[in-house]
Amino acid sequence: MVTEAELLKTDDQRLEELFRGSPAGEIPKGPMEGRAILPAAGPTGARLLACLVHLALWRGKVFSPDGYLTNRLTALDVLSVVALVGPGPSRLDEQECIVIDYSHTSAAFGGVRDELRQVGPGLYLGLIWLCGHRIGWFTLREPNSGTG
Repeated sequence: MVTEAELLKTDDQRLEELFRGSPAGEIPKGPMEGRAILPAAGPTGARLLACLVHLALWRGKVFSPDGYLTNRLTALDVLSVVALVGPGPSRLDEQECIVIDYSHTSAAFGGVRDELRQVGPGLYLGLIWLCGHRIGWFTLREPNSGTG
């Protein structure tokens, strides 16, 4: 079983392999803890930067049962930047994933599309697209899931 800690220090090629080999899973419900994955910073730097991003900028997402989510921002846990959520094909491999689409809900983030696949119990690997180009990775995990 892969853990969030392992994902945070994994290189881009391995993240892609893991994403390709994982099922879409169920759409998460409620609040999810998030971490940015920054493979280019190296294992130690990536973990440190992920912690800084989590503390200062992006903390995760909150999934509502009606097909929307909001992002959890800053240490104050401000809910902002709404997106539509549902199943769909991944831009990476055309296989099913959970699509997080900002194009209909946010003028500022309209070019962003996130894709999720479940890589473990309560743990998801996310792929970030900007205007059709792959730009990064993130994790989402259920609070207190023990996968960190």
